[in-house]
Amino acid sequence: MTAASLTPGLRQRLVHRFRWRPSASDLWRDTTPIRSEIFGTERLEHHALSLAAAQAVATWRGLTVRPLTSRVRDNAVCLLGAYRSCGRMVQSGRPIAPAAEWLLDNFHLVEQQLRQIDDDLPAGYYRQLPKLAEGPFAGYPRVFGLTWAYVAHTDSLLSAPGLARFVKAYQQVSPLSIGELWAVAITLRIVLVENMRRLAEQITLGNDQRATADGIVDRVLAAHSDPNVSQQEALLAATAPLGRAPLDKIVSAQIAKRLRGFDPAETPLHAWLEDRLHDQGSSIETVVQNAQMRQGASNVTMRNIVTSMRLASELDWADFVEDVSLIDARLRARSDFEAMDFVTRNSYRTEIEVLARGSKLSEIAVADAALHRAALGAPGADTDPGFGLIGPGRRALERDVGFVPTLGLRLRRASARLGLVGYLGAIALVTGCVLVEMFWPRLRGLFARTA
Repeated sequence: MTAASLTPGLRQRLVHRFRWRPSASDLWRDTTPIRSEIFGTERLEHHALSLAAAQAVATWRGLTVRPLTSRVRDNAVCLLGAYRSCGRMVQSGRPIAPAAEWLLDNFHLVEQQLRQIDDDLPAGYYRQLPKLAEGPFAGYPRVFGLTWAYVAHTDSLLSAPGLARFVKAYQQVSPLSIGELWAVAITLRIVLVENMRRLAEQITLGNDQRATADGIVDRVLAAHSDPNVSQQEALLAATAPLGRAPLDKIVSAQIAKRLRGFDPAETPLHAWLEDRLHDQGSSIETVVQNAQMRQGASNVTMRNIVTSMRLASELDWADFVEDVSLIDARLRARSDFEAMDFVTRNSYRTEIEVLARGSKLSEIAVADAALHRAALGAPGADTDPGFGLIGPGRRALERDVGFVPTLGLRLRRASARLGLVGYLGAIALVTGCVLVEMFWPRLRGLFARTA
């Protein structure tokens, strides 16, 4: 029985009774670039609709996955290593792939993105966001799977209008929370860095494989000027480390490239390469063509990543959130929300998030309740949802949505009601707790001697 074949009711019973969790593949073991069929804008919108219908949100907590912060740190180490490796190759006069040139020329931009991620991704950043229940992204935030799909089907080339249409289409089936919309920017950076890391690994591996191929060719060609070593002996000695395992495509392509211009009759390496590839069902022309196509694809993707990183730093993400937010659209349609300043609009959104987390209603339902409460509180006047969100109708709105304040919020409210006395009392309470903790060992010893 698979996770997909379970009914929601049975899945929930397994979760609560046996702490069962659906298995998820290790997302980070896959080293292939994040690249899939390229979609145009309309095709992307259709894909967003199907993606939203397919992505089930987990209704349980505790599905253990590797933290994104840990993966980002690994990516930073890997990218720095690739950057230094490519730098050493340039200093030694060896050629590098076009994708490696993009990495070398724009590594300062990569460092900027990593700093931005580090600043905007504190511990627990994704904790309150909806998580996916199944698939390769199970346990990770829904917005992570959404952003990954966008990057894959655009070959990492960001377009602000295209991303906005993609997110809007997704929300026609599955509305996103305010927190998820704000998380799009940082998640996009994380996925772009992940994709660059995968390309960088390909670059590093390709450099090593081409170095292997160069060593083979150099040893065989050196036999031409050494009368004591036959070409056949040099061939056997040079290719012995490769064994009889299938010949790597990059190694094959590099050997073929190095032999270009040589008469095949002058070196047995050419015939050896043809025979090995023939046994693998391939040919010199095929591996060379495939290597060129792979290098070209990597170059395009790396260029797109760099371009997207630059654009991500220039975009006004607040405008993006307000453009795609269903909450904003609702408030604009039924109040003067659009005419308010950004600070006020953002405070309204924040309070809607707070009320939704403390009740069983969605953020959209809370926004509707705020508009309704404002209409009741000020009949005949312009509807201002702030009446219930941050104004005198707050307690009534909390009753409307069934809001249950947290302990921290209750303490803050009690302190506010007491005014200065409450503020000083809270300070005294905290100070007393600290002092008791500091001197408790001595007090305990004193009580023990007294007893």
